[in-house]
Amino acid sequence: MSYAEVNGINLYFETHGTGRPLILLHGGLGSGEMFGASLAAFAGNHQVILPDLQGHGRTADVDRPVDYALMADDIAALIGHLGLDRPDVVGFSLGGGVGLQLAIRHPEKVGKLVATSVGIRRDAFFPDLLEQQAQVNAAAAAFMKDTPMYELYARVAPRPEDFPRLLDKIGETMRRDFDHTEQVRGLRVPTLIMGADADMVPPSHFVEIFALLGGGQRDGGWMGDGRPKGGHALAILPGTTHYNIIDSPLFATTALAFLDQKA
Repeated sequence: MSYAEVNGINLYFETHGTGRPLILLHGGLGSGEMFGASLAAFAGNHQVILPDLQGHGRTADVDRPVDYALMADDIAALIGHLGLDRPDVVGFSLGGGVGLQLAIRHPEKVGKLVATSVGIRRDAFFPDLLEQQAQVNAAAAAFMKDTPMYELYARVAPRPEDFPRLLDKIGETMRRDFDHTEQVRGLRVPTLIMGADADMVPPSHFVEIFALLGGGQRDGGWMGDGRPKGGHALAILPGTTHYNIIDSPLFATTALAFLDQKA
């Protein structure tokens, strides 16, 4: 368990296992502990680095928005701080968005990326979910006292009293319109787009992202010569939702099959 001073943030991270470096990026209102069900599988043949993103887990918040691009810069700085050589990155939800921005903004620092349960357009999310996200703010803190998310935060955060402030920032981020279509279209890092078959966006959105990367445009061919030229891939995990996909045994198995596949 360590801290790295990067970009004005005292970034907490843990390291598990040995082998090729692999960074796991957790979801919103969580921490590296979210990967408990799959950590042993990932650490079997990899050196796993588990950061807690800005304002999450054991990393205290700072005076700036909860912004995917800024957090991606934090992870790029952590990679430099640790002297890692193009580690692979697996991100879920918020962490998946950070992973995408990392690959877009710092492609020279990433080997392969698994972006799990990530939407690249706000209007791709189901309308009722957008209505729920619009209600996330500091006032919701009192209603979340019995949730696992608050329990985790209260147990490990350097300043547990910052929880309402984090909700304000997360809510502001979720209400902001975005469309990363053109950024994703130019992605140069080999990327697996992974989603649940009952996620926050329809499966067709993951197919749309895969198409931006050149996937699903023709038959792959006997020798795979019709697959996307950038080494990209798509996986929809059956019987999963946004809320349990990273607990499924298929999550680590599918991610590792992609990451460990020889070019």
